[in-house]
Amino acid sequence: MTDRPSYEGRPLPRPGEEVVDQGLGFDVVTLVDRRRLLAALGGGLSVLGLAACGVSANATGGTAAATTGGTTEIPDETAGPYPGDGSNGPDVLEQSGIVRSDLRSSFDESTGTAEGVPMELELTVLDLAGGGVPFAGAAVYVWHCDREGRYSMYSEGIEDENYLRGVQVADADGLVRFTSIVPACYAGRWPHVHFEVYAAEADITDSTTAVATSQLALPEDVCTAVYAEPGYEQSVSNLAAVSLDSDGIFGDDGGETQLPAVTGDVTSGYLARLTVGVDTSTEPTGGGMGGAGGPGGTPPSGAPTGEPPR
Repeated sequence: MTDRPSYEGRPLPRPGEEVVDQGLGFDVVTLVDRRRLLAALGGGLSVLGLAACGVSANATGGTAAATTGGTTEIPDETAGPYPGDGSNGPDVLEQSGIVRSDLRSSFDESTGTAEGVPMELELTVLDLAGGGVPFAGAAVYVWHCDREGRYSMYSEGIEDENYLRGVQVADADGLVRFTSIVPACYAGRWPHVHFEVYAAEADITDSTTAVATSQLALPEDVCTAVYAEPGYEQSVSNLAAVSLDSDGIFGDDGGETQLPAVTGDVTSGYLARLTVGVDTSTEPTGGGMGGAGGPGGTPPSGAPTGEPPR
């Protein structure tokens, strides 16, 4: 899964699609490169360059999305009431073995395993303060609910489990990889994955040092296919009752910069890829507890139809 098609030396975020369908972030980089070329040639064709990239300009000639070095900063979001990072009760980041790539089984003294359709998750973290270069050495903590809509360490019956939580350290390309499952859709929320970004592995034991906290939204077609599988039955009606536009987190823009490119199927599993732009020069506004119950709130009681956390 490491060989990826590229365009002008850049890996395609959606390898199964045409170059013109690679998404806003990819288009903006192309736009910047072309505008630089046009400027060198005298500039007069900049509007044509915009049209060729499929990106609309505003009255000042900029693009609709705020970018740095051609990459959009990932939106700051709440960590929700079940982060497991010490900010609301249990702290998995203090446990030996938290740095791991396969999140499906619990570790340390816990032995449970989360069942579900396999999902590989690849996040490419870019340092916007450094001009959009790969954020090598950044530590990314990922967590999400299980097939039943429960959060390990919080939900009834799995308080002693810590599956579907883990940390990876970005390589020279800013890339982290996780093996997990497709999470459930529980009442009131679009299917999602939480993550926190830290500047270094040494920082993960203090959640207040996170440089970014956000959420990833799963594409609707993937969710529809997965929720037809055994074990996800209750997610079907929950998904039908919510949309990206009505979701309390993704509703402001439909999750435009938080939707990964996903390939695969329910038989072989899925691969989800997302570029995460992080600006360490600005004060993070995400993190903290939100959703049902707030700090110390009641976790979902074993089924996706339970009290909906964020």
